[in-house]
Amino acid sequence: MPGALTGLRVFDMTRILAGPTATQVLADLGADVIKVERPGGGDDVRGWGPPYLHDPDGNECPVDSVYFNAANRNKRSITLNLASAEGQALAKRLIGECDVVFENYKVGDLKKYGLSYEQLKSDNPGLVYCSLTGFGQTGPYAGRAGFDLVVQAMGGMMSITGPADGKVGDGVKVGVGIADIMTGMYCDIAILAALRHRDATGEGQHLDLSLLDCQVAWLVNEGMNFLHTGNRPTPWGTAHATIVPYQSFPDANDEHFILAVGNDRQFQRFCAFAGAPELAEDPRFLTNPLRVKHRPECVGAVTALTRQHPRGHWLEGLPPLSVPCGPVNAIDQVFDEPQVKARGMRIEIEHPVSGKPEAYIASPIHMEKTPVEYRRPAPMLGQHTEEVLGELLGMGAEEIAGLREKDAI
Repeated sequence: MPGALTGLRVFDMTRILAGPTATQVLADLGADVIKVERPGGGDDVRGWGPPYLHDPDGNECPVDSVYFNAANRNKRSITLNLASAEGQALAKRLIGECDVVFENYKVGDLKKYGLSYEQLKSDNPGLVYCSLTGFGQTGPYAGRAGFDLVVQAMGGMMSITGPADGKVGDGVKVGVGIADIMTGMYCDIAILAALRHRDATGEGQHLDLSLLDCQVAWLVNEGMNFLHTGNRPTPWGTAHATIVPYQSFPDANDEHFILAVGNDRQFQRFCAFAGAPELAEDPRFLTNPLRVKHRPECVGAVTALTRQHPRGHWLEGLPPLSVPCGPVNAIDQVFDEPQVKARGMRIEIEHPVSGKPEAYIASPIHMEKTPVEYRRPAPMLGQHTEEVLGELLGMGAEEIAGLREKDAI
């Protein structure tokens, strides 16, 4: 069954995480994503290990990291030497066969190769050209390289992540490259919106998205709290700035679980289940604004209750009452969760490096008519160069061999 984006072709000049996660989503939905890599080295994260994939004899393959495989399935890899005139000419010809160019080069770098949007748009008026950078195409920091950790710090995320008694300078990063990943998601939304515009008008356009802009955008309620009060938000640990009780609580064995009471009715049901219905009638705790005002007293009272039973008591008894709660899982426990298994969030795809099925995290997108398909694993470096050049440009083996002799591919 064709995917929702079958027929869409993406010329993918991104590397590391933000761009590749975005183009993997497009590829999962059926797009033909042609990943353009440097001959000899390829995407930097191919070497970001261990862990690496292993060959059939059990040896590590240091150019096939698990990190690379996390963000590059369903793509085809070609190698192009953009520093050569022949490589640049090939890139332009291939772009002429594509709907989208997606790049994360530093501002201005592609201009010297003749591959900026301004240099391409006259020959490709319907081209959607997405530039993903650390700081955007304009502004005093436009020329800087951008990395997730830097942006988590500059964009305020680290100042509100960590223990509740932490200081700004003690900021804690999110455990994955969340600024990268979220920027990639914003890029996908922008690309699909631009494609809708192109289909309606025939006009392509340049999309300018940055890690810092996107990080600032998804400060959401904490950013808005500051804008409206002038008060600097601080870390809350697992707690919530404006909802109580909404955090991790200890059980009778000092194990922790999340209790996420989102409204007054849920608080009443929790108190009744905990054998303390009178707590919900306490004048200090009648409403969420009152519970926020009296946070220490409310959290202390709830903690006294949760410590009376092991967490299984709460995790089994509260969900049927529509009181949100859940375990604090380590990642190995995540993939053992019955719901995660039922939703098929662990998949396997046969990989040519190891010669056996390799584990991948599945796409979370479920579509009735155009489901996600797992057509191929993350590609080996340049695995599809001959295939793509032959299919898109009609090149034969002799012509391709000549390009290799000139170090163009």
